[in-house]
This record gives sequence, C-alpha cells and structure tokens, in this order.
Amino acid sequence: MRKFNIRKVLDGLTAGSSSASQQQQQQQHHPSGTREPEIQETLQSEHFQLCKTVRHGFPYQPSALAFDPVQKILAVGTQTGALRLFGRPGVECYCQHDSGAAVIQLQFLVNEGALVSALADDTLHLWNLRQKRPAILHSLKFCRERVTFCHLPFQSKWLYVGTERGNIHIVNVEAFTLSGYVIMWNKAIELSSKSHPGPVVHISDNPMDEGKLLIGFESGTVVLWDLKSKKADYRYTYDEAIHSVAWHHEGKQFICSHSDGTLTIWNIRSPTKPVQTITPHGKQLKDGKKPEPCKPILKVEFKTTRSGEPFIILSGGLSYDTVGRRPCLTVMHGKSTAVLEMDYSIVDFLTLCETPYPNDFQEPYAVVVLLEKDLVLIDLAQNGYPIFENPYPLSIHESPVTCCEYFADCPVDLIPALYSVGARQKRQGYSKKEWPINGGNWGLGAQSYPEIIITGHADGSVKFWDASAITLQVLYKLKTSKVFEKSRNKDDRPNTDIVDEDPYAIQIISWCAESRMLCIAGVSAHVIIYRFSKQEVITEVIPMLEVRLLYEINDLETPEGEQPPPLPTPVGGSSPQPIPPQSHPSTSSSSSDGLRDNVPCLKVKNSPLKQSPGYQTELVIQLVWVGGEPPQQITSLAVNSSYGLVVFGNCNGIAMVDYLQRTVLLNLGTIELYGSNDPYRREPRSPRKSRQPSGAGLCDISEGTVVPEDRCKSPTSAKMSRKLSLPTDLKPDLDVKDNSFSRSRSSSVTSIDKESREAISALHFCETFTRKADSAPSPCLWVGTTLGTVLVIALNLPPGGEQRLLQPVIVSPSGTLLRLKGAILRMAFLDTTGCLMPPAYEPWREHNVPEEKDDKEKLKKRRPVSVSPSSSQEISENQYAVICSEKQAKVISLPNQNCVYKQNITETSFVLRGDIVALSNSICLACFCANGHIMTFSLPSLRPLLDVYYLPLTNMRIARTFCFTNNGQALYLVSPTEIQRLTYSQETCENLQEMLGELFTPVETPEAPNRGFFKGLFGGGAQSLDREELFGESASGKASRSLAQHIPGPGGIEGVKGAASGVVGELARARLALDERGQKLGDLEERTAAMLSSADSFSKHAHEMMLKYKDKKWYQF
Repeated sequence: MRKFNIRKVLDGLTAGSSSASQQQQQQQHHPSGTREPEIQETLQSEHFQLCKTVRHGFPYQPSALAFDPVQKILAVGTQTGALRLFGRPGVECYCQHDSGAAVIQLQFLVNEGALVSALADDTLHLWNLRQKRPAILHSLKFCRERVTFCHLPFQSKWLYVGTERGNIHIVNVEAFTLSGYVIMWNKAIELSSKSHPGPVVHISDNPMDEGKLLIGFESGTVVLWDLKSKKADYRYTYDEAIHSVAWHHEGKQFICSHSDGTLTIWNIRSPTKPVQTITPHGKQLKDGKKPEPCKPILKVEFKTTRSGEPFIILSGGLSYDTVGRRPCLTVMHGKSTAVLEMDYSIVDFLTLCETPYPNDFQEPYAVVVLLEKDLVLIDLAQNGYPIFENPYPLSIHESPVTCCEYFADCPVDLIPALYSVGARQKRQGYSKKEWPINGGNWGLGAQSYPEIIITGHADGSVKFWDASAITLQVLYKLKTSKVFEKSRNKDDRPNTDIVDEDPYAIQIISWCAESRMLCIAGVSAHVIIYRFSKQEVITEVIPMLEVRLLYEINDLETPEGEQPPPLPTPVGGSSPQPIPPQSHPSTSSSSSDGLRDNVPCLKVKNSPLKQSPGYQTELVIQLVWVGGEPPQQITSLAVNSSYGLVVFGNCNGIAMVDYLQRTVLLNLGTIELYGSNDPYRREPRSPRKSRQPSGAGLCDISEGTVVPEDRCKSPTSAKMSRKLSLPTDLKPDLDVKDNSFSRSRSSSVTSIDKESREAISALHFCETFTRKADSAPSPCLWVGTTLGTVLVIALNLPPGGEQRLLQPVIVSPSGTLLRLKGAILRMAFLDTTGCLMPPAYEPWREHNVPEEKDDKEKLKKRRPVSVSPSSSQEISENQYAVICSEKQAKVISLPNQNCVYKQNITETSFVLRGDIVALSNSICLACFCANGHIMTFSLPSLRPLLDVYYLPLTNMRIARTFCFTNNGQALYLVSPTEIQRLTYSQETCENLQEMLGELFTPVETPEAPNRGFFKGLFGGGAQSLDREELFGESASGKASRSLAQHIPGPGGIEGVKGAASGVVGELARARLALDERGQKLGDLEERTAAMLSSADSFSKHAHEMMLKYKDKKWYQF
C-alpha cells in the first residue's frame, strides 16, 4: 500500500484566483457595516494526506493458494498479481505485484515469515512477512524459460523451479541466485524416447530421502531423480497426461492424477505398471472393460493417519454425462467416498495437517478449498464433513453490489442493535470447532468510533457492516424483495417489468443513523420505507401507494399540495389494494388504445407478511406506467424522521409522501417547480414511447465484461448521454474489460443536454430561511437538478403527537434560488459559527410496543430534535448553504441569499462524488473527480487544501460506489468482490502502522518425528542430504548469466530497518556506505602498491637473467 505524493496546495496561493473574486463579491454584496462575520477556519493543508488503508472482501479472480502450517497463515494470489494474506479473524493483508501478472504459485518458507510467489511473467519474488506491510526482498526474472512449477522442501533454502522446456533449475532463496546444478529434460527421460516429455507439472522430494527428487512431466512420464549421482533411478510411464502427484508419507508409494479421470498408485521400485488404478467417478463395466473416461482430476492429495485409513482428496474427475452438475471435491477415506458439491468452480485446494514434516503421519484435520468466488473450509474430523463458519468478510459480492454508503462516527448503540437482530439470521449446521487459520496478532486500534458500511445489491438485499477500526464484519442483512410477488417462470411474469433481470436491484440508500429510518429506491421505480424494531410483527396488509409522475404539463391539472385523483388515499392503517397488472387496466384513462397505464412494475404481496426483528416495511411506494411509457428510474431520494416525510425525484419530476399519514403531498413535473420563471422556456413534450433499457447499466458494475451499448444508456436519458472526460481520450470501441468509463453514466452521475429532460439530482431536508425576508428558520426541502438549479419547497408541519396524524402537511414550492454549472450533487448547511447543521431527526424508539399513557403525553409535548446549534442562539443570526455541483461549489449566506464564496472545482472533468464531512473538529468539502483526482476544500471559504491524482482510470463501478465520510475516511468498490478503504487524514496515515495487524509471530517449530531405535540402527528413517554441498557454487559452479536476472527488491531487511529509523537510519547507512567505500579504496591502494613492487622485482629479476645469459649461444642452454 503505497502513499501518494501529494501536491499540497499552499493556503496563500489561492489569492490570485478564488479569493480575489470572493473579496470582490463580498464588497459588492456587503456595503460597509454589513460584512459577513469572519469564521475562524482551523483546517490546513498539513491536516491532509492520502493513503490506502485496507482492502476487504474476496480476492477477485483467485489463481493460487498456500498455507503455513506452523504460523497458521493462508495466502491467496490472483490473476491481477494481487496477494492476500489471512490470519486469525481481523488479521488480513493486501499486497500487489507491480507487474500485475497472474500469480501461478505460492510457497511459504514455513515458520520463516517469508513467501515465494511465482508469476505468469516468469518472475519469482521473495516477500518478507515479518513487517506489517509485506514487501519484496528479491526478485528473479527468467529470461529464456517459462516457469511452470516450484517446490520448496520444508526447512530447505533451495527452491526447485520446473520449466515449460522440461528442465529444473535450483534457486537459493536466501540470496535469490541460481545454482549451477540443472536437471535437463533429455537426461531425465529415457534416451530411447523420441518425443519431448512436456512441461514440468510436479516436483517433490521423497519424504524419506531428500536425495531423491520426483519429477512429473505433463505427457505422463514420472522420473525419480538421484540428486547425488545426477541420474534417473526409475522412470514411470502412463499413457494419459498428468495433472498432479502426491507422496505417501513413508516414501514407498506415490499417486498420480490424470486427464482421463483416473488415479494411478505406484510403488517406487516397480516402474513397469501402477499397483492400482482407480476411476473415482467412472461407471464400472461388468465384462472387465475399462471404465468410461471421466473429466480430468486436476489435483490429488494423499494424507495418512495413525489410527485409520489414509485420505485421498481430489478435485474434478466427474463423468462426462453429469451435465449441469456443480463442481465437486471428492474425499475418499477407506471404503467411503464423499462427494462435496461446491457453488463455484474449484481453483485450488489444500489439506491442513497436524505436522509440517512430510515424513510423519499427516493427521489431516481440514481441507481449505479456494473457489472462483468463495473460500470454503471443510472439517475432516466430523461425520458428514461440515464446513467451518467463515469469519472473514468474503460475502460482499454474494449478490453484485450496486451501491454503497459509509457512515463514520455513528451513535454507539447502533452496532450492538444491528448485531443482535443479525445474530438470529445465522445459518446452522456449521462445524463446532474454532476456525483453524488463526495466525498473526491484531493491531492496536487507536480509533474507537463506530463505523458502518451499507451495501445495496442486485437481488434487492441490503447489508449492514461493522467497519470500525479497519476491520469488517457483517451485522445484518435485509431482503427488500420479500414484499413483492415473485413470478415463478418467465411466461408468468407481467410485461410491466422495465428491467429483464434483477428487478429489485437497489439504486439509492437514504439512512438516518439517529432515528434508524431507512429508505431505499430500486431499479423498478420503487421506494420502500423501513423502521427498525426489535420485536417480530405480522403485517396483515402491506401499506402501499402508487404515484403517477408525468412529464407533460397538460396532464397535470391538480393544484399543488393535493393528490392527483387516480390515487387512492388511505387513512390510518388501511391500504389501497394494488391494481392488478392487466394489459388493459380498467382504471386507465388511455386504455382505449391498448397502452399500459396506471400499472406499477412490481406486484406487492397481498398476503400477511411476517417481519422478523430488524428493519420492517413501513410503506411501499411505486411509480406507475403512464400512457404506455414505463416509469423513469429514481435519481434522488431523502427521508426525514422528524418531519415524517420521504421525497424522491426522477427525470420527470418530484414526489413527496407523508409516510405517517400515507398520503402523496406533492407530485410535480420538474418544469412546474420553476413556476412562471423557467429560465429555459421549454415546451412541454409528450413522454417518450421507447421502452427503458434493461438495468440501466446498474449491474454492469458487477462483471468485468463489455456491456452492449443499449444497456449502457443512462436511466435519465436513453438517447442523450455524455461520455465521461478522461485524461486519455477513450473511444467507445476501447471498452476494454472493466476499465472503460466511456459508457454513459447513470442517473446520479449524468449531465444532460439543455434540450433534454431535467432530472432531480439532489434533495436535502433542513431548517433554514426559505425567503430573503424570513426572520426565523423553518422546515423546508432544498432541491437540486441536473441543470444546476437549486429550488426550495417550504414545509408547514402540524404540531406533534396525535395532531401530526390528523392535520395535513402543507407544502409550497418557493421557486428558484440560484444556479451552478453542472448537476447539483450535494447540499449542506452551516450555522453562523461555521459548524455543520445536520437535518432534524426523531430519536429512535421501539414503536411496536404499546405506549403507556404517560408516554403518550410526553410524545404530544415532544418536538423533533433540531440539531442546529443556532436554535439556542439569537434567531436573527445567519446561516450558510454549501452547494456542490459537478463543476463548482458555492457558499450562500442566508437569509440574504448572497454568494459569499465560490470555487470552480474542475474545468476539464466533473465531480462524481462530493461530501461535506467532519475532520479534526472542523468540516470540509471532499470531492472525487472523474479524472481520478481527490480534492478537499475548507468551509465556508472553499480554500483548496488537498489535490491528489489518485486513480489513473476510473470505471463505472468506482463512480457508483465511491463515498467519503467523517474523520477522513473513504471507500469504493475496487473490484466486483472487494472494498478498498482509504484515508485523506494525516493523523490516520500516521497511526496506520499501529492499527495494522501483524502476520508473523514467533512460534517454535514442532519437533521432528522420532526415528525410533531400529530405524536408526538399520537405516530405515529419513535420509538427509547436504544440499549446500550439491548445489553450492563450489560444487556446481555458477549458473549461466543469461538464464535469469536478479532484481533487488525495495523491501530488503536493510531497507526496512532504514525505513523504521527514518533520517537517522539514512545517515547511518550513508556513513556505513562511505566507510565501506573508503575501506575498499584502501584495499585497492594496498593491492596496487603490492602489484607495483612485484612488477619492480620481476623487472629486476628479468634484467639479472638477461645479463647472465647474454653471451651464451643458443646450443649452450
């Protein structure tokens, strides 16, 4: 996890651009004597620093697996070069190979705190796990051969590397250099063999004799190589390709798995034919014929127990006629064979054993199975092989994530409340044992505030996660689809669906942490309001409302604040019966021409609904079809527990519902919100006749595939869509896998052409001044549109208690307030001291328990909590509205509605997400742009504090899921299965090292198995080998330089020490280097002097010789 070089923005530098204009504005807006009061801002650019913190979720596209049986650490490698390490629950780590090449194999240096990774680009890397953030110590790049298999014997420093050409090279893992000892394929196979044996698919040493190496070639040849004599002892041939090989711990037998679904067991001394051939899933034919071939057995493991039969565990090998059968892991134990079906295809598996020594009884106790989208651990010690309950947060992608929200610094009672209702949802039938992967230690969590992440999914589920102190744990899962009738098959489905798949997918989540009210908007233009309760209830009739949002002015003749006639108005607990989805509804005004009208997309259940403790449905609101046009998807949503109101909008208009009285209060087209002063002079148009594109790109974020053009259209405009501006000019045909952002954007992210419809893009309930003449703040709703307009709707609420349920809420649109460039994304309000004023809320109480008389009295008197600090101060004091759009931010002084500060955030790109967040006892505006920049601005003056180029390429999934929250936290979905968390707080970056867990803990290596007296006497025990003598430079010479290139890693021990001790370390190392250099120069000088004197003596000697033999003839010598 690297930190980013931050282009810190000096506070004084903005005077040239924004401050000058702000001063001019202030002078224009405030004649002398009425200037805005100066607010002391405490945030400076040094409070900000950006770095990744942790990554949660299942490793996306896994490709390799390894386990350290002593440290109890699991490693998973992926196709994108990522490395994920798992210890005890809560100890997780993410690393990344810079090349991004796929990890093909991982090998732990058992109990050494190190790991070797082999990549598809033929590089080997040595990772140091003894530091909180693992780093590469050495790398070795093979230049002429492709790496196919690696094997590192237990407690050895020599790594065997097999290649595609069939050769085996040996690497010293301490220095990461090649030995001169090479096993060439042509020496290993029989000389009479005319064909190449294929790549090396297996290497292992005999558990009882380290001097014998078993080499498996793909073609079906296995060779037992004697390392000392450098020749093959035995060669075993079989006419089917080999996928894997495993030893019996006594070293006398081994087992091979083949491409025809067979297993062959061989005695090492009888190479002519296997002792036994098994086809685990083959149908045995009666007349002694060979069983029918099956699918390849991709891997086999052979594990022994002291007290019983050995285990043979394998993946694959099913017969070809089992079409549609799920992938299986087969466990053969004695005469019993258990076939364990998996939900996804098996990438790899490992058997966890009691001993790390290969020459002892293995005593297997569990099998860890790495699937394409899950990690499963099977208990081998219990009957029926139950699975362990997985404590890691690997189920984020159980259904594809379609949106997420992040809340830091929540009320302290929330997590226990959600945990208690979620604990009842747990499945039964898990193994009773503790999770066996339990290495490492937790970090010291300096941050103690509660954090909650909420994820919305394609199947309509909503998950609440405890994200406190950089961990992640699921608390509670809500299924929103259970209020709707499910169609049994496709023919049975009404043709009112606007999406072909995932009709319940969540698009927007609005949640009030204090009141625990939850509201969701789904892809089928439906809104559901939920209350939190600890009591189970049975709802006889699900309360439901249908809303007809139109685009044409002509169709709407109803005055403001009243309900359109076709809508039934329930009173109290009664509910309108859902209109049956007929193709010609009787209530329809336009049924004569056969167009669908007044029909919702989904059908609400009409049977009683049992609601478990947790979130319970309060009201279902659905938009209906209008004159053959499907309802447009919802683009913004807000709920307020204090007012009892929910409001939502789309590209047709806005609707407000009183969920306490279950009535529609407001139902207006966007144009009508302007009244007579519409700045665009638009003519009302009839609705489009085109059918909505399915899914509106909502679930494209789940897969990395290219999505057909028609599915990429934005819900707010199927025809008009603007491409996202990126640093690189991405053409539509460059929609490469997951990295394309050239798709048109979804509702919340779309700017539409001027002629197109204006969608509601932001909604905010608040208590503020609606008009310039107001002397006191009052409840209102601020509305932002995709054309950059901010409008205000005043709310007149009846008094609390029973009156609230009897008297109507009166709403009155107050027209346009101001305009910004780009769609409005976020609005917030500050009091006169510059503190954030959250919307008013009703504190949570259990509403399913009958109230006492006293409580009713209290309820009548109780007013909603307005959290504005200004309420206790002078009423005449002003407020500030902060408005952030795709292009700029403005701070407006209220009630006089003057723009006091303005900042153009981006010219060439646009803001995808803007949040007003608390940090270091102050507040700021945090923005994430489509060009990958993260920026923060002070409030209210909008001084730039941070601008970092964070993501080189932003895709649709990141755009949908990126969110900032308080205390400098942020997150996004980095892959369909993983959440990446980051911080923009300097303090958190500094404390991160302490908060991270430790992977390596000092553990004693278990004692080696006892050889026993007789084995020692007669030499039957394990034979050791002095590998240094064989593979060292003195014995085998140097390897060819062109074969592999050594690359020193950034994470060498010295580097780590230096990093740990900072500047002092740097100076010390520099001094050491100088000393070393001086010493070397001194040595060189001495050697030069010695050479000069020897040259001198040589010349003297030569001169003497010359004089001696000067006068002699040649024949006298």
